[in-house]
Amino acid sequence: MGAIFRRETLSYFTSPIGYIFLAAFYAFSAFSFTSNSLRYGTTKMDGMFQQIMIILIVLIPILTMRTLSEEKKNRTDQCLLTAPVSLGGIVAGKFLAALLIYALGVAITLVYAVVISAFAAPDWSVITGNIVGLMLLGAAFIAVGMFCSSLTENQVVSAVLSFIALIALYMLSTIGDVIPSDFIEQLLPDLGAVWRTIITEVVVIAVTLLCFFLLGRKAGAIIIGFVAMLVLGLFAAKGELVPVIFEKLSFWERYVGFTYGLFDLSNALFFISASVVFLFLTVRVLEKRRWA
Repeated sequence: MGAIFRRETLSYFTSPIGYIFLAAFYAFSAFSFTSNSLRYGTTKMDGMFQQIMIILIVLIPILTMRTLSEEKKNRTDQCLLTAPVSLGGIVAGKFLAALLIYALGVAITLVYAVVISAFAAPDWSVITGNIVGLMLLGAAFIAVGMFCSSLTENQVVSAVLSFIALIALYMLSTIGDVIPSDFIEQLLPDLGAVWRTIITEVVVIAVTLLCFFLLGRKAGAIIIGFVAMLVLGLFAAKGELVPVIFEKLSFWERYVGFTYGLFDLSNALFFISASVVFLFLTVRVLEKRRWA
């Protein structure tokens, strides 16, 4: 893992990606810091930290788009997959390298805090909580980006997939409010929750199997079908819980508390769990590719 980590870290500075990410991050954070703190002469930095999440949705896909897709495009993935290192070590090494570059970007927020301290004493506990929250959010975003990168050999496609995924995770609470949670109940108004659920699952299974055979037995069809079973089954059985669940899974709702200095252990564990889940999925994709 150490060799992978060093190789990936060096690659960020032998290509424009690392410089582009850091330059864009520094420029946007400086603009946000000036607009939200210096302009009003306040020691509060919560506005800046909230806005940084938005730019991360754009910058993280740029940071992670080449992590695994480039290996596949250059046909170096087979050498990597047959190297005497575990798949988990490969993914962890690449993840930690991207996280290090990201941490170099986040470190600039400490400089802003020092600038503020020259005029008034900031609340360092709140600033520390903000930075910890930003690191946890970034780790989860990077894990999502790496998973998207493992799905394709095209870096542009990888970046677009990551951008769409991060937008969706950011707006989950809004999506939950917009989607009519009772649409299955309206389609089957005369049936109870149990029968609605059974019929919904049967239809999803039938469509999944049809797509599986029509698409040439692609494993992705089964994965999408499984997710559809969970989501539509929830809509059929407990539609009223959908907005609540979406809100609990929203990255924005989980992160915004950190910007106000509220360190919630459940939110920290949420981002750690999200990182682990997406890294695990990335390992599974590589494992499938190894034996393909």
